[in-house]
Amino acid sequence: MLAGKGVLALATATMLTLAACSGDTPQLMHLHASGDGPDEFAILPTKPLQMPTDLKALPEPTLGGTNLTDPTPEADIALALGGRLRDGTGIPAGDSALVNHAARYGRSASIRPELAADDLQYRRDNDGRLLERLFSVNVYFKAYAKQSLDQHAELERWRNRGVRTVSAPPAKADE
Repeated sequence: MLAGKGVLALATATMLTLAACSGDTPQLMHLHASGDGPDEFAILPTKPLQMPTDLKALPEPTLGGTNLTDPTPEADIALALGGRLRDGTGIPAGDSALVNHAARYGRSASIRPELAADDLQYRRDNDGRLLERLFSVNVYFKAYAKQSLDQHAELERWRNRGVRTVSAPPAKADE
């Protein structure tokens, strides 16, 4: 009887260990929703839908490409947000001063892959405890708490310097 309980405990421990080690990319944010996001974004067309005359003549879908409903999505977004369309690639002439100022201490062409690798390692190091991983507890905010901005302290700092700021909601009792 005692040996049976020991085997059951060992099997449970093995199952918990294997469940905790599963997956290569750590998931810190566990959203308990169905699908990849709100359904509203998946089903609302931006322009009226039309039935084509010949269904066999439809182009093959391309990931990130255009479609019949929304042929120019990036241009439509730029116009909706008050921006302007660009006629080419590269940095627009009006933004070159900003880009040069931002790069005054140097820049790295491989910054995105470097940051992605560093963040993946950080998420692996702060993946939560065994039971948090097993029960899909959201540990994102705890993992990045040291890197978050205290919005109320920052707002007060700017106000003390005499800078006009927008209003902000009051701090919660636990903040």
